Amino acid sequence: MASEIKACGIEIKSNEVLICPLVKSGDLFTIPDLRQQRLQIRDADDQQQLQAFQRTFAKLMGDYGITQVVIRSRPQKGKFAGGAVGFKLEATIQLIDGLAVSLISNSGIKEQLKHTPLFIDFADTDLKKFLEPAFTTVFAALSRKN
Repeated sequence: MASEIKACGIEIKSNEVLICPLVKSGDLFTIPDLRQQRLQIRDADDQQQLQAFQRTFAKLMGDYGITQVVIRSRPQKGKFAGGAVGFKLEATIQLIDGLAVSLISNSGIKEQLKHTPLFIDFADTDLKKFLEPAFTTVFAALSRKN
């Protein structure tokens, strides 16, 4: 029996985290329903809000048995650089005990998708369009040959 990997892809936009789960069992991928596809924070300078965000995210991952998180990385400098709030949210996720968190760049995603193209048109996944970057992030990460 093939081992099962439960992971989720993350895209961070400003003060919002977009979440797309994906389960890989052998060569089979399934997209489970998730009760929450996005989490937001109002004030990233407030320690209590950051801690509440971290607890909520950790609980969501735990409730669905997700052990791996793959974050679509953003440049730290330049025209397309991520903002400070996004990097705080990224760090908050990275510091969750028991969760394996990795980052993958846009170029890394594109390169992986050349080797392992998506087997389904995104429109056929029944996911909302705003989740496409998070979906391609987790698909690319789980498609890597170990």
